[in-house]
Amino acid sequence: MTLLLLAFGLVMVLEGLVYALAPSLLERMLEMLREMPQTVVRQIGALVVVCGLILIWTAFQIGL
Repeated sequence: MTLLLLAFGLVMVLEGLVYALAPSLLERMLEMLREMPQTVVRQIGALVVVCGLILIWTAFQIGL
């Protein structure tokens, strides 16, 4: 449970940094997402999920 809370906290910190430090960059990125075909956005999302799962698996393999 502690590890899950740590993970959510880290996600919130990183998300908050983007909003706090580069709001105009975030707006441009969202505009680019709106212009992309939905299939491309889904593929990017799936790739990010796979990369995240690989990172989690690697962390457990090295003994986190």
